[in-house]
Parts: sequence; structure tokens; C-alpha cells
Amino acid sequence: MSTFLDEMVSRAKSRKQTIVLAEGNDERTLKAAEQLLNQNVADLIILGNADEIANSKYNLTGANLIDPQTSQLREELANELFELRKHKGMTIEEAQTLICDVLYFGVMLVKTNRANGMVAGACHSTGDVLRPSLQILKTAPGTKLVSSFFVMVVPDCNYGNNGTFVFADCGLEVQPDSERLAHIAVNSAKSFRTLIGAKPYVAMLSHSTYGSAKNDDATKVVEATRIAKELAPDEAIDGELQLDAALCPDVASAKCPASQVAGKANVLVFPDLDAGNIGYKLVQRLAKAEAYGPITQGIAAPVNDLSRGCSAEDIFGVAAITCVQAQNIN
Repeated sequence: MSTFLDEMVSRAKSRKQTIVLAEGNDERTLKAAEQLLNQNVADLIILGNADEIANSKYNLTGANLIDPQTSQLREELANELFELRKHKGMTIEEAQTLICDVLYFGVMLVKTNRANGMVAGACHSTGDVLRPSLQILKTAPGTKLVSSFFVMVVPDCNYGNNGTFVFADCGLEVQPDSERLAHIAVNSAKSFRTLIGAKPYVAMLSHSTYGSAKNDDATKVVEATRIAKELAPDEAIDGELQLDAALCPDVASAKCPASQVAGKANVLVFPDLDAGNIGYKLVQRLAKAEAYGPITQGIAAPVNDLSRGCSAEDIFGVAAITCVQAQNIN
């Protein structure tokens, strides 16, 4: 494990949280669950066919195995879901049907404080994972949107926080306008501080630095920077910055010597999903960086989405991060 993941596991163990693993039918999930239990990282609720899960080759002693189809909680959670959503037109029959879905059942466990967070997405789409989260948990107080980020740990790297960065948004917001981009920046600064425990230096990335290009794309980032500074005047946020100016002290000193962020950025906010997704995958593949995410930010309780190509080790890491996020809320 990397130093970052070691730290997440250590912090998770220090105040154990209850995490729902919603995809107990997925072998990678069960392998990760065995690791989490063996290392005493979290208390687990695993959803799916309880008999099949119990008879798998994995040692899941201590986990709470629940089948939403047959659980004694089904009626109670369906009634609570109905009460939460009836103003949106949901009927009790619809609630009773939805609660049999592992994702809705899992989110309701979080909503009713039976669990502190949930991890899913190994075999469900991002939309499927986040839909019940947004309908039931909604956004955190003072937060206007849900976005995502990756924690990138780059080996042998002198940039960022000893090679550790937050990249946002690489998974959710496709074409954020200036206001949404500003909220992504502020939330990413908070996430960096929560997980990394160091001062965030947030670079609003562009193909332009301090007006070197004049066009609508650069202007969007300039305006986002202005809004972000108004939203969080105590945070170190600056832009618009090209990537080399954000990371490299020598380039920063030439292009923007007065910037408090340039040359030492550790939170990189990309102007759109194309740039963010391409950027994190380039760093992951070419620099052999560890990429943890996408981690969601802005939901009232942590529900994290996995890539459908994830490994058991990825699920283990995201579960540990979810525990640390939950500790920060509880």
C-alpha cells in the first residue's frame, strides 16, 4: 500500500465506521470485504443473496449479510422512503419496489443511521449509484452541487504535496459553468484538507495563464476563480493557470510571480470533464500514479462510486477513504 492508503486505513481503524457494500453478488466486492474485515478497517453490511454470500470462498465473519428481497427491514425502509419522496409523487407501491434494489436499500440504511456510508459501482453505472443518493440523502448543508475527485499519488514526484494531489472534477460534471466550477474548487479544497491533512493550494486550470489567451473558455475559468475566492476567501485559490505554471516554481516565477498558488498547487481543478478525465488517466498510466476515486463530495453522507473496471484493491481503498469521510461528518 502507498503511504496515503496506509494513512487512510490507520485513520479508518481509529474510529470504525459502518460501511455498506451494496454489490455482494460481485466477487471483487467480496474479496475487498474479506480484506477490510481481516484488517479491522470497518464494520460491514453486505447486500445481496445472503446464502450465496455466506457460502462464498471468502471469510466474511463479522459482516452483516442482508438480502433486501427478504429482509425484515424491507417494510420499514419502504415506508420511510415513501415518506421522504411522497411530495415528489412516489407511491407506497413504488417505494416497496425500489427498496428491493440494493442501491436504494443501501442508501436508506445510511439515511436511517444504520450505516455511515456506502460504496458501489463495480457493476452499476454512476447514474444508478448517485440517483438514490441525491434523492434520499441530498446535498450536504451549505453545498450546492455534488461533484467528484480523484486522489492521485505520483511516485518520485516533487510537485504537489510530496506527489499527492486532488484532481477534480474527473467523473461527474461534464461542462460546468463558472459558478459550478467555483463550487467544485471550494469543495475540493475541503476534501484535500479532510483526507490529506495539509493546506490546499487550488489551481484553476486553463490553456491560459493570467490572460495570455482571450476566449470564452479562458474567461469561464477567470470568472470561476473570482467566484471561488468570494465563496472561500481564506482558501488559496488562483487562476486561470496553465498546468506548468501551477506546478513548476520556475515557470510560476516567470509567468505569475505574485500568485500564492502557482508553483505549489496540490489541488488541480480542470475546466471540464474531458480535460479532467484525460488528465487523471494520463498521470495514472504514464507516471504510474495510484488513482483513488472517483470520490464524491457534496452529498450529506459519503456514497462513493466505483469504476466498473475496478479491482478488489480499488474497492478496499475507496472503502477506507469512505470511512475517513464519514468520520469527518459524524
